[in-house]
Amino acid sequence: MTATDRTARHRRPALLAVLVTAVAAVLLALLAPAAVAAPAGRSPASGCHGAVHLTAADRGDRTDSAAGRADWAAADAALAGLTGPGHGYGTSALAAVREDGRLLWRDATGVADLATGLPADPEGRFRIGGATEAFVATTLLQLVGERRLDLDDRLECLLPGVVPNSTRITVRQLLDHTSGVADYRKDPAFDPSGQDWLTIRRFEPYSLQDLVDIADRYPPAFPPGQDQRDSATDDVLTGMVIEKLTGRSWQDEVTRRIIRPLHLTGTSMPGDSPFVPGSHAHGYLRTDAGPVDVTLLDPSEAGPSGGGISTTADLTTFIGALLDGRLLHPAQLAEMQRTTRLGDGPDRGLGLLRVDTPCGTSWGAAGGVPGYRTLVLGSADGRRQFATAVTAYDVTDAAAHATDAAWDRLTTAALCGAGAPAITPGSPSGPGHPLR
Repeated sequence: MTATDRTARHRRPALLAVLVTAVAAVLLALLAPAAVAAPAGRSPASGCHGAVHLTAADRGDRTDSAAGRADWAAADAALAGLTGPGHGYGTSALAAVREDGRLLWRDATGVADLATGLPADPEGRFRIGGATEAFVATTLLQLVGERRLDLDDRLECLLPGVVPNSTRITVRQLLDHTSGVADYRKDPAFDPSGQDWLTIRRFEPYSLQDLVDIADRYPPAFPPGQDQRDSATDDVLTGMVIEKLTGRSWQDEVTRRIIRPLHLTGTSMPGDSPFVPGSHAHGYLRTDAGPVDVTLLDPSEAGPSGGGISTTADLTTFIGALLDGRLLHPAQLAEMQRTTRLGDGPDRGLGLLRVDTPCGTSWGAAGGVPGYRTLVLGSADGRRQFATAVTAYDVTDAAAHATDAAWDRLTTAALCGAGAPAITPGSPSGPGHPLR
């Protein structure tokens, strides 16, 4: 297919093209740095295999004991430590804790909009970045449970010739990031610090095949199974497998299988709409000229790797349902929690991260897109869940290290209580800190 054919295939209807052009023009005129005020079917193929609290109506779900009040006071203070004068690490931070299905605590600090000073909404939506991967992996594992494919299926049998080494890459290796497939995000087109991305490229639409084609310009990072490295292309390929097997988009399958059954009314997997619906915190990038509002972007550039939108309450519902067995059969959940750790990275399951806390093992997902960082964790027994989102502004190493203590306190208080000892170094704080 020629470049001209590909362009024609992805051309937008005229009305949408006008809309995107208008959005870009408005951003160039109004959102420039200086304008932002500071303030089941077959057998597997053989061999291919400022704090705002809950409302009074919600407050009955909160723990009222002295110990419980101390936990939430500690969590409130730690959450506030993720924002601060000069924007700190983030311009806003949101968090929630759920236990046995009840929302116990939800808070927000900072501002949703630097231009207006509107306080962050604890019920607000945000771009969830890498947490999208857990939804996509769960959907694929449901298909495994329906015997539509096997984790040891070779990628070549599902998507012939799609990437180098496809005859040696298994579905499992896509999910635990041991495939070695090049990460398309290394391409300069996706560098958020570039002026082209800020003004034009963040509104460009991409199909899944477009992203794979970009990745294929680069050599594999390592032979399949020999190392472990996060690659957004792995998630894109997972989305393509879902679409090949179901005949529907990966967004439709995630919605049909997870979002609707769990009544996640604040969650969506948008295709290419640049908007975050409803109440939400704006995301910013720090530049020499000041903060640039990057809330509006085409999420197709992140796709199955990070294109989702949600709320802290919805994320706690999702991870709780996943870990207590409502979304997967026991065999598939056990596979999801079988970890692989190669090199210096975190303990990875299939679309999940393992984090050891003072009160036991937790499972979840983390990551971000420009302007946003998200983490969701749930206890292994499915009883307690924690989610947080930060509109990350100053992501330099100095600023990030300065927030590590607040992050550790927040995670500990949310999952284990205020009196628990510090979490294990590096899990999740340290060089691999999920909110950086």
